[in-house]
Amino acid sequence: MRVWLLGDNVDTDAITPGRYMKFGIEEIAKHCLESLLPSFANEARPGDIVVGGRNFGAGSSREQAPAALKHLGVAALVAESFAGLFYRNALNLGLPALVCPQAKRIRDGEELKIDYEKSRITTARESLAFEPIPPHLLEMVQDGGLLPHLEKRLKK
Repeated sequence: MRVWLLGDNVDTDAITPGRYMKFGIEEIAKHCLESLLPSFANEARPGDIVVGGRNFGAGSSREQAPAALKHLGVAALVAESFAGLFYRNALNLGLPALVCPQAKRIRDGEELKIDYEKSRITTARESLAFEPIPPHLLEMVQDGGLLPHLEKRLKK
């Protein structure tokens, strides 16, 4: 899983520019992070990880921001902290958002392994802890998000 490194205060307008909100997620995703990483939408591959600093996902509560990242195949988000609504929107869509106080130690382009049970991110150089996702939310993420999780529960 390749890392795409961003800084602090990456807001939802940088993730999904407002001028594209009238379109569907396929078109919105083509412009994901274009002001910060112009090649991101074309070069991101399934399994890649986006790493940010503090306050990732600030600004508008638009669900399209985590949806575009997921649409492009991003497997997880790692940041020192997330804006509250963005964090929950990501989890609701089945996109893990990992709060890692040492996220800035991760290098651009680095390969990562994530162990959700042990709450550890492993790089070639070190192992970093992240805040565990509460079990009920982790189950929801593993089910693919809130809607698939509710469908699964209703079938029981």
